[in-house]
Amino acid sequence: MQPHPHRRCTGSRHSNRLCCAGARRSTRPLRTHVRPEISDRIALKELVDTFSNLADEKRIDEQVLLFTENASVRSLENGKANPPIVGRAALNKAFSGYLAQFHTVYHLNGQQTVSFQSPTRATGISYCDVTLIKSENGKDIALRRGVRYEDVYVKQNGRWLIESRKSNFMFSQQSEAGLN
Repeated sequence: MQPHPHRRCTGSRHSNRLCCAGARRSTRPLRTHVRPEISDRIALKELVDTFSNLADEKRIDEQVLLFTENASVRSLENGKANPPIVGRAALNKAFSGYLAQFHTVYHLNGQQTVSFQSPTRATGISYCDVTLIKSENGKDIALRRGVRYEDVYVKQNGRWLIESRKSNFMFSQQSEAGLN
């Protein structure tokens, strides 16, 4: 017979699930604060996820506010670098123009790693699987893109923003969209 895990339970076997209801609970106070780095990591993950959510809804005016006023975005496609887009107004024009081609936009974010240079500066790498669907000649065409974002983040007025982003489009697949 195995000893029972709780001294207060009088049962010889631990077969009654309710027997542990009176088990002794810790009297240590719960931690009421989170280390700043942990809360910053959460905020940076939320920043990247919010960028994607706003893109999916084509809420570009809100999306560009996640960047600093003079942010820079560069993109690489097939190893070729495109000219950087600098400033919120230019980002708004570029993002709006690109997403206008598609009636459905869907981002699925994956892993993110972050390195802190200071309490107000960090770099990060995150991955995203993007599906974009447009109508072409009466058919829905899906464009699936694998993107690796290399970001520089800055904390301004207590809020994390993207200062620069390199969007590396690592692969692209196009197919007719449909539910099978």
